[in-house]
Amino acid sequence: MSAKNLVCLILSLILCAAPAAAASPQEQQADSISLYDSYPIFSPEDVNLPVVPYRYSFHANQLIAPGVLIATGSVGVNCFQGFKKGIRADFAKMRGDHYLHFDDYIQYLTPALYLGLGLCKVPSRYDFVDRLLAGTTAYLMMAIVTNTTKYAVREMRPDSSTRNSFPSGHSATVFTGAELMRITYGNYVGIAGYAVACTVGFMRMYNNRHWYNDILTGAGIGILSARAAYWLLPLERKLFKRDRHRPHQIDDGSPIHHEKNSHQPHSTALSILPYYAPTDHSAGLALSAFF
Repeated sequence: MSAKNLVCLILSLILCAAPAAAASPQEQQADSISLYDSYPIFSPEDVNLPVVPYRYSFHANQLIAPGVLIATGSVGVNCFQGFKKGIRADFAKMRGDHYLHFDDYIQYLTPALYLGLGLCKVPSRYDFVDRLLAGTTAYLMMAIVTNTTKYAVREMRPDSSTRNSFPSGHSATVFTGAELMRITYGNYVGIAGYAVACTVGFMRMYNNRHWYNDILTGAGIGILSARAAYWLLPLERKLFKRDRHRPHQIDDGSPIHHEKNSHQPHSTALSILPYYAPTDHSAGLALSAFF
């Protein structure tokens, strides 16, 4: 199988996570269990419509797509070695000596867009604090599962540099953000997120850093982590007593649903500070939120 055919196969498997149909907001009940893993596509005229608060509820169908990706990728750890090396050879011919490492940076684009698009007045099903709670939960679960599996399986990377190839951390990171975007902002924004995620997955193979099965499993872990985070969001809202503060709102301030006993809006403070550690020449961002 050529690299081109492999990419088509991977894209087909990954995009099976996308919804097959879109349901209108009016058809969703606040406390109902959704029968299908489908989401409404937002349009500008939907922003001010009075609809019930969106709730992403668990259903077994939502496990199919990430389960297929994880299972397919896991089989490739010890099987189809000749196939894996053939794919690596195809990418080597395509690449030559021209390595492109922008995938190290754009893996963080989807989580940044997930948190930031609502602040730019893009219609969102959840306010910033809900997005922060769900995003933090998703990335904690993703990081624990990915790193635990890496050091348990110890698969050698295609470039023979280290034994932490399976699964792909870059793919898990970017697909977590893509699925969070899809759940939060709808299909159109989700497609953009998945386009970035597929690009990162392709570049990890192009740069000889991962096998194809690493990408599939990383994508499955990311998608599952995002969905699980929103399954847990109602519990987190109760834990932080968010349900008693204010009705669900779109980020531009337009109320989606009015409750009879709503309280005064509470304030949210967000601080982001850059830091640099001269001892190990590392840099990063420190984020704190109060709500």
